[in-house]
Amino acid sequence: MYLKKISGPRAITLPDGSIMTQADLPPKETRRWVASRKAAVVKGVMHGLITQDQALERYALSADEFREWVWAVTKHGEEALKATAVQKFR
Repeated sequence: MYLKKISGPRAITLPDGSIMTQADLPPKETRRWVASRKAAVVKGVMHGLITQDQALERYALSADEFREWVWAVTKHGEEALKATAVQKFR
């Protein structure tokens, strides 16, 4: 079996004991951002699976947009990432 060389860890253990790998991140060509995909990227960055710069480049995100995702998750949890809940969690 051949493993492609990547920079950074292949897998991380989250505080709840679950394991997150590079395969758990959304595909690079993601354009429709649902809450679960946003949460996966935020978890990946916060726990060291990928860097913030890698995430911004990989998903063509602005720093402000990503900062809003992180703020929403830390302040209100993953529910705040849903587009229908924007007004509720401001």
